[in-house]
Amino acid sequence: MTEAIQNRRKEYVIPILIIGALFFVFGFVTWLNATLIPYLQISCELTSFESYLVTFAFYISYFVMAFPSSLVLKKTGFKNGMSLGLVVMAIGAMVFVPAAMTRTYTWFLFGLFIQGTGLALLQTASNPYVTILGPIESAAKRISIMGVANKFAGILSPIILGAVVLEGIDSIKEKIVTMDAVAKAAELDMLSHKVIMPYVVMAVVLVLLALMIRYSALPEVEGDNEESGADEAKKTSLLQFPYLWIGVVALFFYVGAEVVAVDTLISYGNSLGFELAEAKFFSSFTLGGMIVGYFFGIFLIPKFISQQKALTYFSILGVIFTLIAITTDGYTSILFIAALGFANSIMWPAIWPLAIDGLGKFLKTGSAFLIMAIAGGATIPLIYGYLAGLENVGNRLAYIILVPCYLIILYFAVKGHKIGKVFKNK
Repeated sequence: MTEAIQNRRKEYVIPILIIGALFFVFGFVTWLNATLIPYLQISCELTSFESYLVTFAFYISYFVMAFPSSLVLKKTGFKNGMSLGLVVMAIGAMVFVPAAMTRTYTWFLFGLFIQGTGLALLQTASNPYVTILGPIESAAKRISIMGVANKFAGILSPIILGAVVLEGIDSIKEKIVTMDAVAKAAELDMLSHKVIMPYVVMAVVLVLLALMIRYSALPEVEGDNEESGADEAKKTSLLQFPYLWIGVVALFFYVGAEVVAVDTLISYGNSLGFELAEAKFFSSFTLGGMIVGYFFGIFLIPKFISQQKALTYFSILGVIFTLIAITTDGYTSILFIAALGFANSIMWPAIWPLAIDGLGKFLKTGSAFLIMAIAGGATIPLIYGYLAGLENVGNRLAYIILVPCYLIILYFAVKGHKIGKVFKNK
């Protein structure tokens, strides 16, 4: 029996490494937004609210395209769907070329929407794939491993892109104030062109990864045949799984909170008086906190703590860290927003398996609705941007929007994940 388990674990190694590489790609592309927000705000001359349309365009694509992605996956299977998603992301990266050449914000947003579309397809395939690749009880542990790859890439991406597009940007901000319209336009055009080469390189890498996935030995894991109990087998609609829908709501607010904690931190630091040359590293602090939290999940779940209990405790931490951040100033406030990375780390790995456990033949469709919940990353940061722009609120107090987000996640952890669920081991 022990030998059989060891052989099965060996079979997981290559698939997990391949999916880990994909999660690295997710992280690298997703967390570039933290750098793009202040960069495009300057190069395209945007207001604070307009700059957060970056996150809106990127994350709303998950809402629009997640369900079509599930239909695509039913035709292509997981592996080919992942490959196709990478190609779509490459197309989105190439849209940045005409966007930068013309300094047209609408084109940048269109490119981000296409990239998000590719990621919707990738995430709709890869998240359930990782979840059903082994026992559901240890799914949070496997997703935490994926999260380390995702957030490590997220730490690197703003540093790499920031070194290219934010180089000397503080002096550019000072110079353009005194320039005439023609000289200012020329300076901003040069700034806009800086983004072309990084995104061309990204497109090439994404196409190469698509080919690698297409011809890899990645096995096709089918969730539709997941074993179900007698009560589960009688269910004929996703509406009969209320815990899934509560999970969708929880995931919506979680993603919104996560994106706010990462993508706003550079601009928040700048608003506190830190130069962009220094503030460009702040989003990496949040992602570093997430990696620490992921290692917590890897080593302690489920051996020492259940994924449900971990979600409960980390939701409470989210509320505490937020309240400290909005009642302090300077580096202290920055560090407690960054500490939300630790609080957020266990939420995706725990919400996902708790929400899809027992879906059986509804797994792909249920996963698509969970992916649609990533639209929280489009909505919550936009609300934050609006509040931050209000004179009587400002960047710091605007973080209060995170408190109800964490309370909703806490409800799912304590009660919501049990509603309507059939527990097999009573």
